[in-house]
Amino acid sequence: MEELRKLEQVQETLSFMQSRGVVVSSSDNNDDSNRFLANLILLLVVNFLPALALPSACFCCFPFILKENLTDFHALKVQPSGKLDMAEKCSLILEYVPKLSASFLEEALPRLSQEGTQVNCFRSGIVNENDCGEALVGLDGMQRANSTLEDFSFLFYLLSTVVVFLVQLDSLNEKIVNMPTDGVTVSERGFEEKAYEKQVSKLIDILKSDPFRPLVSLLERHGLLTERIVEEFRCGEEYWALERKLCCALMTKKEISVEDVMRAIHLKSFDYRVLNLILYQLRGEEVNNLHMEFLSISEFLVEISDDLFDYEDDVLENNFNILRMFVRIYGPATAPTMIAKYITESEEKYNRLLKSLDPQLSSNYQRRCEEATKEGGKITGHPLGTWSIPPLIVDEESYRYNLLNMK
Repeated sequence: MEELRKLEQVQETLSFMQSRGVVVSSSDNNDDSNRFLANLILLLVVNFLPALALPSACFCCFPFILKENLTDFHALKVQPSGKLDMAEKCSLILEYVPKLSASFLEEALPRLSQEGTQVNCFRSGIVNENDCGEALVGLDGMQRANSTLEDFSFLFYLLSTVVVFLVQLDSLNEKIVNMPTDGVTVSERGFEEKAYEKQVSKLIDILKSDPFRPLVSLLERHGLLTERIVEEFRCGEEYWALERKLCCALMTKKEISVEDVMRAIHLKSFDYRVLNLILYQLRGEEVNNLHMEFLSISEFLVEISDDLFDYEDDVLENNFNILRMFVRIYGPATAPTMIAKYITESEEKYNRLLKSLDPQLSSNYQRRCEEATKEGGKITGHPLGTWSIPPLIVDEESYRYNLLNMK
């Protein structure tokens, strides 16, 4: 039933796009492109725009909402969309988001949102009606604030530009992660050594020559750049360097240090921290360090959870994965115990920080986590789900060889 409703929403969005001339007509994949844009517009209208209706008393919730919605945004980019690849999706976002004017979004809101002419800021589950009093904002209320939709268009364009740019840089790093910087090639990938070395050398030069300069210029131009954001960009560069170093060490059977692994997984969520820091600047507020610390430990646990879920794929693609690293460092007998140790310590810190948050925010955040767990298909057991360590792959080379040669 839910899938049918979603299909109806997408079809309604496609019809609305066509009536307003927001359609792709110069591509070999017109249907795929338009369907991707329809899903993007639905995400804007149903998730992002309602979040902007939060009353000022509830702005402290916005970083948590931002993380949830940008996760949905990232999922939209990576999920299959016919013949579209990541580069084509990024190109569509950068080309068409600026065309989504305030008047376009104003018309789309009552037609596409489930609440009709009302904007419900509680869809995310972070805020509910009792918490915020008059938090339910009608369309006329938004019309009275002449700049609200224009601000939204700018906000989403800015944030989506940042996300797309970071995803492109991350994809760039993944292209070279299978080749150590000392020039040793990965033979199983089947690249010709000289040509591959030349290509990788160019890609590494890009990542080493101030890769964030365009974003720095963009944020500086709008008065949003801070030293803390610049520091997170440095963290990103450090993470990509560690990712290359560690994954190449796995492939060439070199020594790996647990210090490098833990440093890498803590750096990995730098993109979320950048987005939250930008949001604080947009709101003209001081950074709430307690919220940032809580989000940081939450992100760390999410990174571990994702690594456990994606373990087999990460082995196949030679991606950074904490379980892969621990199997190499501690061996298959001890690796699960060490993972469990870090999870336990982090959950203790998470619970301690959760109690330090505003009680209502803490309660709403936990409720949203429980809802997300159910949406993921977990309907029994602990409300936040349970940890599950997959079967370990001791001989990665044989595992990849067998899978790649099954056909």
